[in-house]
Amino acid sequence: MKLATLAVHAGDRRKLGPHIPVTTPIYAAASFFYEDIGELDRVFADEVRGYCYSRYGNPTRAALEELVSTLEGAHRALACASGMLALEVALQLALVDRPKRVLASDALYGATFKLLDNVLAPFGVETRYVNACDLTQVAAALEEFRPSVVLLETISNPLLRVAPIDRIAELAKTAGTVVIVDNTFATPILVRPFELGVPIVVHSATKYLAGHGDVLGGIVLCDEAHAANLTVLERTCGPVLGPFDAYLTMRGIKTLPLRVERQCENARQLADWLRHHPRVERVYFPGLPEHPDRETIQRLLPNGLYGAMVSFELKDAGRDEVFAFLNRLKLIVKATSLGDVHTMVLYPAMSSHRDVPPKQRERMGIRDNLVRISVGIEAIEDVIADLEQALAG
Repeated sequence: MKLATLAVHAGDRRKLGPHIPVTTPIYAAASFFYEDIGELDRVFADEVRGYCYSRYGNPTRAALEELVSTLEGAHRALACASGMLALEVALQLALVDRPKRVLASDALYGATFKLLDNVLAPFGVETRYVNACDLTQVAAALEEFRPSVVLLETISNPLLRVAPIDRIAELAKTAGTVVIVDNTFATPILVRPFELGVPIVVHSATKYLAGHGDVLGGIVLCDEAHAANLTVLERTCGPVLGPFDAYLTMRGIKTLPLRVERQCENARQLADWLRHHPRVERVYFPGLPEHPDRETIQRLLPNGLYGAMVSFELKDAGRDEVFAFLNRLKLIVKATSLGDVHTMVLYPAMSSHRDVPPKQRERMGIRDNLVRISVGIEAIEDVIADLEQALAG
């Protein structure tokens, strides 16, 4: 079946006695019991399918996990309480029985740097950074550093680079290294990393999957080889998403294909308009012909679907000028997130990459005049009109 059909139907309509609910109910129960205690014993032992304790599994969460696994083509999924927690679980999963060495892209979300350098490093995890878009650098680092994990984003935050995930997966497999891909910006509508040879994928479900700004959550997905260890982490550490957020995320995913297609088209039009505006110095968008990863984009992304994120630099602007521009916006929401149905704007130096030292931001290409827009599903003419009046000053 097509993804648009699977997004609507997968995970739902399980039989509950003589009736079948049209959508999965919210199971707000911490534990479950059976009239026959022997049946509960068999559930604890995984001899029969069932639920005993919500840290071990919850029917609402299980439905969401089945839905996302189906969309991504994964063997197993675990819904977590946040995207960053999902990433930490993914790293634990990949490093549990391997040397604690991570080769990470040098183009990542700011909190990911902090997780690697400030949280995991004191536990003995060594991280080395590399330009993931340069296969020569990646191959050399794999040979010299011999990492257990390669970590990268499908479309990087916030400069929207697109690494050759398929080629990196081939190199990593030869080196015996596990690849983890954060697929939040692309979603399975644009890229399905498992089909490219990636064994572990993460999402911030807060973003495009839920899509309406009312959920905090994350998803870890893995292949069959990592499934048993993911279950151990789920049951032992309990990083799980609650049933209410699982329900909202599942409801959001039903419209994911429609939303993403509309957002991608809106972003394409917005990027084209911005690159011709006299107040704009540079535009970052995977659909532009001058994008440095053009060959990879043409190979990995569907024609016409380049994501819904657009970043741009204001000409002759610093922090004060950017703040003045942002304060003039009336329709576009000035908030820290992305992937919602409404268009949002973020200043990376203030929020997503605030904790990255200024000199490191500069080396990454994140300058003080950079603005990031998450394009929504509104009429793009209204979004452009709001930007026009704000840029006019």
